[in-house]
Amino acid sequence: MDAPAAFRQQLLAAIPRVRRYARSLAFDPGVADDLVQTTLERALTHWHQFDPLRDMVVWLLSIAHNAHLDQRRRDSRLSIVEPAEADARQDALRADPGADVGLRIDLMAALARLPLEQREPLLLVSVEQFSYAECAEALGIPIGTVMSRVSRARAALREHLDGRSPARPEGTPNLRRVI
Repeated sequence: MDAPAAFRQQLLAAIPRVRRYARSLAFDPGVADDLVQTTLERALTHWHQFDPLRDMVVWLLSIAHNAHLDQRRRDSRLSIVEPAEADARQDALRADPGADVGLRIDLMAALARLPLEQREPLLLVSVEQFSYAECAEALGIPIGTVMSRVSRARAALREHLDGRSPARPEGTPNLRRVI
Protein backbone atom coordinates (compact mmCIF):
# COMPACT_ATOMS: atom_id res chain seq x y z
CA MET A 1 0.00 0.00 0.00
CA ASP A 2 1.32 3.45 -0.95
CA ALA A 3 1.79 6.28 1.52
CA PRO A 4 -1.06 8.82 1.64
CA ALA A 5 -0.67 12.05 -0.31
CA ALA A 6 -0.56 14.18 2.87
CA PHE A 7 2.32 12.07 4.21
CA ARG A 8 4.22 12.40 0.92
CA GLN A 9 3.72 16.19 0.92
CA GLN A 10 5.10 16.49 4.45
CA LEU A 11 8.01 14.26 3.46
CA LEU A 12 8.84 16.42 0.43
CA ALA A 13 8.68 19.59 2.52
CA ALA A 14 11.14 18.15 5.05
CA ILE A 15 13.82 17.13 2.52
CA PRO A 16 15.89 20.38 2.73
CA ARG A 17 16.22 20.05 6.51
CA VAL A 18 17.08 16.34 6.25
CA ARG A 19 19.68 17.15 3.60
CA ARG A 20 21.24 19.94 5.71
CA TYR A 21 21.44 17.61 8.72
CA ALA A 22 22.93 14.81 6.60
CA ARG A 23 25.61 17.15 5.24
CA SER A 24 26.51 18.27 8.74
CA LEU A 25 26.90 14.63 9.81
CA ALA A 26 28.81 13.35 6.82
CA PHE A 27 30.92 16.35 5.69
CA ASP A 28 30.81 14.77 2.21
CA PRO A 29 28.04 15.78 -0.21
CA GLY A 30 27.92 12.35 -1.87
CA VAL A 31 27.67 10.48 1.42
CA ALA A 32 25.10 13.01 2.65
CA ASP A 33 22.96 12.47 -0.45
CA ASP A 34 23.12 8.72 0.13
CA LEU A 35 22.04 9.26 3.73
CA VAL A 36 19.07 11.38 2.59
CA GLN A 37 18.13 8.66 0.09
CA THR A 38 18.29 6.00 2.80
CA THR A 39 16.26 8.17 5.17
CA LEU A 40 13.52 8.80 2.61
CA GLU A 41 13.45 5.15 1.59
CA ARG A 42 13.06 4.01 5.20
CA ALA A 43 10.37 6.63 5.84
CA LEU A 44 8.36 5.56 2.81
CA THR A 45 8.76 1.90 3.65
CA HIS A 46 7.57 2.45 7.22
CA TRP A 47 5.10 5.31 6.64
CA HIS A 48 2.41 3.39 8.55
CA GLN A 49 4.53 3.66 11.73
CA PHE A 50 4.50 7.46 11.63
CA ASP A 51 2.35 9.08 14.30
CA PRO A 52 0.57 12.08 12.72
CA LEU A 53 0.66 13.85 16.10
CA ARG A 54 4.46 13.77 15.95
CA ASP A 55 6.60 16.29 14.05
CA MET A 56 7.62 14.81 10.67
CA VAL A 57 11.07 16.47 10.77
CA VAL A 58 11.88 15.01 14.20
CA TRP A 59 10.86 11.57 12.93
CA LEU A 60 12.94 11.90 9.75
CA LEU A 61 16.02 13.20 11.55
CA SER A 62 15.72 10.31 13.97
CA ILE A 63 15.73 7.95 10.99
CA ALA A 64 18.71 9.82 9.49
CA HIS A 65 20.57 9.61 12.80
CA ASN A 66 20.01 5.86 13.04
CA ALA A 67 20.91 5.31 9.37
CA HIS A 68 24.12 7.29 9.87
CA LEU A 69 25.06 5.20 12.90
CA ASP A 70 24.29 2.02 10.95
CA GLN A 71 26.55 3.17 8.13
CA ARG A 72 29.35 4.14 10.53
CA ARG A 73 29.20 0.70 12.14
CA ARG A 74 29.31 -0.94 8.69
CA ASP A 75 32.18 1.27 7.56
CA SER A 76 34.19 0.61 10.71
CA ARG A 77 34.13 -3.10 9.94
CA LEU A 78 34.61 -2.94 6.18
CA SER A 79 36.90 -0.14 5.07
CA ILE A 80 40.00 1.77 5.99
CA VAL A 81 40.56 5.27 4.67
CA GLU A 82 44.14 6.13 3.92
CA PRO A 83 45.36 9.45 5.40
CA ALA A 84 46.20 10.79 1.93
CA GLU A 85 42.64 10.06 0.76
CA ALA A 86 41.19 11.77 3.84
CA ASP A 87 43.36 14.84 3.18
CA ALA A 88 42.26 14.89 -0.47
CA ARG A 89 38.61 14.79 0.59
CA GLN A 90 39.13 17.66 3.04
CA ASP A 91 40.93 19.67 0.34
CA ALA A 92 38.05 19.06 -2.08
CA LEU A 93 35.55 20.24 0.52
CA ARG A 94 37.56 23.40 1.18
CA ALA A 95 37.77 24.09 -2.57
CA ASP A 96 33.97 23.82 -3.02
CA PRO A 97 32.33 26.89 -1.44
CA GLY A 98 28.90 25.24 -1.61
CA ALA A 99 30.00 22.20 0.36
CA ASP A 100 30.02 23.99 3.69
CA VAL A 101 26.29 24.80 3.59
CA GLY A 102 27.05 28.44 4.28
CA LEU A 103 29.34 27.91 7.27
CA ARG A 104 32.85 29.25 7.66
CA ILE A 105 35.71 26.84 6.98
CA ASP A 106 37.16 27.29 10.49
CA LEU A 107 33.77 26.51 12.00
CA MET A 108 33.46 23.41 9.83
CA ALA A 109 36.92 22.28 10.98
CA ALA A 110 35.93 22.87 14.61
CA LEU A 111 32.69 20.92 14.12
CA ALA A 112 34.61 18.06 12.50
CA ARG A 113 36.80 17.82 15.61
CA LEU A 114 33.83 17.40 17.93
CA PRO A 115 32.92 13.85 18.87
CA LEU A 116 29.77 12.70 17.06
CA GLU A 117 27.95 12.43 20.41
CA GLN A 118 28.39 16.19 20.87
CA ARG A 119 28.11 17.31 17.25
CA GLU A 120 24.70 15.73 16.60
CA PRO A 121 22.77 17.37 19.46
CA LEU A 122 24.55 20.69 18.88
CA LEU A 123 23.52 20.75 15.22
CA LEU A 124 19.95 19.71 15.97
CA VAL A 125 19.53 22.39 18.64
CA SER A 126 21.51 25.18 16.97
CA VAL A 127 21.01 24.68 13.25
CA GLU A 128 17.70 22.81 13.07
CA GLN A 129 16.34 24.78 16.06
CA PHE A 130 14.98 21.68 17.79
CA SER A 131 13.99 21.98 21.41
CA TYR A 132 16.01 19.86 23.81
CA ALA A 133 13.01 17.52 24.09
CA GLU A 134 12.74 17.11 20.31
CA CYS A 135 16.48 16.50 20.07
CA ALA A 136 16.30 13.90 22.84
CA GLU A 137 13.46 12.17 21.01
CA ALA A 138 15.29 12.21 17.67
CA LEU A 139 18.51 10.81 19.15
CA GLY A 140 16.87 8.45 21.63
CA ILE A 141 18.73 9.84 24.65
CA PRO A 142 17.59 11.59 27.87
CA ILE A 143 17.00 15.35 27.75
CA GLY A 144 19.67 15.95 30.42
CA THR A 145 22.21 14.17 28.25
CA VAL A 146 21.27 16.42 25.34
CA MET A 147 21.73 19.51 27.50
CA SER A 148 25.15 18.45 28.78
CA ARG A 149 26.39 17.39 25.34
CA VAL A 150 25.28 20.68 23.78
CA SER A 151 26.98 22.59 26.58
CA ARG A 152 30.25 20.65 26.19
CA ALA A 153 30.10 21.04 22.39
CA ARG A 154 29.62 24.80 22.62
CA ALA A 155 32.52 25.11 25.05
CA ALA A 156 34.78 23.01 22.80
CA LEU A 157 33.83 25.10 19.76
CA ARG A 158 34.59 28.32 21.64
CA GLU A 159 37.98 26.97 22.69
CA HIS A 160 38.87 25.86 19.19
CA LEU A 161 37.69 29.05 17.48
CA ASP A 162 39.52 31.19 20.03
CA GLY A 163 42.71 29.23 19.31
CA ARG A 164 42.97 27.73 22.79
CA SER A 165 42.41 24.16 21.64
CA PRO A 166 45.12 22.11 19.94
CA ALA A 167 44.13 20.49 16.66
CA ARG A 168 42.85 17.00 17.41
CA PRO A 169 41.91 14.70 14.53
CA GLU A 170 38.44 13.16 14.65
CA GLY A 171 38.47 9.80 16.39
CA THR A 172 41.28 10.78 18.78
CA PRO A 173 40.15 10.28 22.38
CA ASN A 174 39.33 13.39 24.36
CA LEU A 175 41.65 13.10 27.37
CA ARG A 176 39.47 15.40 29.48
CA ARG A 177 36.73 12.77 29.33
CA VAL A 178 39.10 9.99 30.40
CA ILE A 179 40.64 11.80 33.40
